[in-house]
Amino acid sequence: MSFRDLEQFSPGQWFYDLNDQLKQHIYQHSLAMFAEGDRQRDCLNSQEAIRERQQKIREALLAGLGGLPSSETPLRPHITGIIEADGYCIEKVIFESRPNHFVTANLYIPNGVTTPTGAVLFLCGHHKQAKHEPEYQSVCQHFVRAGLIVLAQDPIGQGERFAYYEPSLEEGSISWGTYEHDYVGAQCLPLGDSLAKYFLHDAIRGVDYLCSRPEVDPLRIGVTGNSGGGTQASLLMMVETRLAAAAPATYIMNRETYLHTSGAQDAEQIWRGFSAHGLDHEDILLAMAPKPVRVLAVQSDFFPIEGTRRTVKRCRRLWELFGREGDIDLFEDTSTHKYTDKMAQSATKFFSQHLLDKEVEAENAHTAPFPPESLWCTHSGQVRGEIEGAEFVFEANQKRLEEVSAVRRTLPRVEALQRAKVWLNEQVRRNREPSPLNPRYYRTAHEEDLHVEMALWWAQVRVLNHAYLFRALRFDGQDLPVVIALWDGGTNCLRPHYSWLRKTCEAGNAVMVLDVSGCGALSPRPFVAHPNEAFYGAIHKLSTDLIFLNNSLVALRTWDVLCAIEMVEEWAGLDSSQISLYAHGREGIYGQIAAFLDSRIRKTEVVEGIGSYEEWLQARHYLSDNLYSVILPDALHYFDLPDLH
Repeated sequence: MSFRDLEQFSPGQWFYDLNDQLKQHIYQHSLAMFAEGDRQRDCLNSQEAIRERQQKIREALLAGLGGLPSSETPLRPHITGIIEADGYCIEKVIFESRPNHFVTANLYIPNGVTTPTGAVLFLCGHHKQAKHEPEYQSVCQHFVRAGLIVLAQDPIGQGERFAYYEPSLEEGSISWGTYEHDYVGAQCLPLGDSLAKYFLHDAIRGVDYLCSRPEVDPLRIGVTGNSGGGTQASLLMMVETRLAAAAPATYIMNRETYLHTSGAQDAEQIWRGFSAHGLDHEDILLAMAPKPVRVLAVQSDFFPIEGTRRTVKRCRRLWELFGREGDIDLFEDTSTHKYTDKMAQSATKFFSQHLLDKEVEAENAHTAPFPPESLWCTHSGQVRGEIEGAEFVFEANQKRLEEVSAVRRTLPRVEALQRAKVWLNEQVRRNREPSPLNPRYYRTAHEEDLHVEMALWWAQVRVLNHAYLFRALRFDGQDLPVVIALWDGGTNCLRPHYSWLRKTCEAGNAVMVLDVSGCGALSPRPFVAHPNEAFYGAIHKLSTDLIFLNNSLVALRTWDVLCAIEMVEEWAGLDSSQISLYAHGREGIYGQIAAFLDSRIRKTEVVEGIGSYEEWLQARHYLSDNLYSVILPDALHYFDLPDLH
């Protein structure tokens, strides 16, 4: 059997569905957490219990995001221009959510405001133009014509805030929106942070800015936004106690229904440990109880409407405990994913009732978008390259890296290594379901003068690992030292490593080419529109699903390597006292951590590995393919990869 034939061979033809097992493993753990969350919420039977739950939501969310930056710094707002419109004006505002982090925003003010009045923070979804997108302008105009003040601000990576914008190119070196979010958001994770902390902080500072305006009554501030803006509104609802009302749009659902759509989510929508704490979208709503909440949804969304309906229905009884059952409801439009005109009308009525104490006929409002560039707060349409000293999340990560690394390096080396080992053991072993290996040696073959033996074994309950064992025929009958080999593609990618395999076997070693979970013969069957290892592909989605469970693919695959060591001790013809590890590419991280945790690995060689988390975080541009498979959240608080040698 040639190496080409071996690469295409699949043990799943005779055994379990190996290509679905990683997905099912993660889904089963997720479903258990969703059920536990339902059980916890079903036990809420008093106002006091709800208040306690609200505190838990806030604490668990912020812990998973890595806390928040300080809000004690001055906003330093300045107005760069004013548009006079029919019945209102639009101020072009720039404020600093953090020093040198500039937020561009449009403030809509009705004519004739003489006393502090109600205001709405409008948080933009994933439109490139953000606050000056015609769809969003229309919503803001509905609000302002009803007498509401509106602050529409650009989120990170959109509108006038492209972090990778290059003035000389007049475009970004990294694409706007979700790509930029994921690109810099991934670098937040080893620091124990999430990109969501910066989105949330910007929204909090937007509330701060509204409170600073004499036209605004600080006790009558609401929030809305759809899609990614619905995400930001949801984050704010769980944390910001100054909100008087909220209308999150085209985002509220539940984690279970979305899990089964096979959709991935943007970096700021991935909240570490959220599911592990039993939290779900019901908690987003109940965090506001008993304040008024109107959920806005469309029936043909990629966020499943059945999840939205279930979430709102289950939350109604919580408002009833406060005698406020009329203050939570659901408005649906027959549309695909957008902030529709009917939703804008519904939100206008809702906010007018609860923030202005009046009824309005929003259907009669006339809206007409301004040319997008007329709403720019900067001359060029981009902060980067125009405002000297402007910083973005990449720069925030550099400062966080300095802080985190400095703290870690204050420890003596022996103490630091022991601390790292304890933490890594906890990460790797937590929530595993150990199983007897029960190995199955299912086939043998020859490739010229190499003998190949194929085996499966149980790494966990319902999770099989797989390997090919190569040895030179001339050593038949001898117990050989074994090299566990890890590389991208595992047993499906033998030919690029042909020379190394032959040389290593001819030197008197057996080579176990290991397929860790989701790799090689265990690769997920495609269930999303993107290639498995691409942005938003199956591995990306499953990796981020694990983050919700306070888990990671790195930890799971390191467990697989540790189980492979156990398998070496059972496999006939191997000398388990002489185990070494060879890794090529990023997959080497699993071997490095396993060798650090298990002294039975005597020697480790990693070729073209990721090297150092710190070096990666310091790189403004990097190779982002299949990145989530090698990210270990919070790692840099305990170690960097060179520390493990």
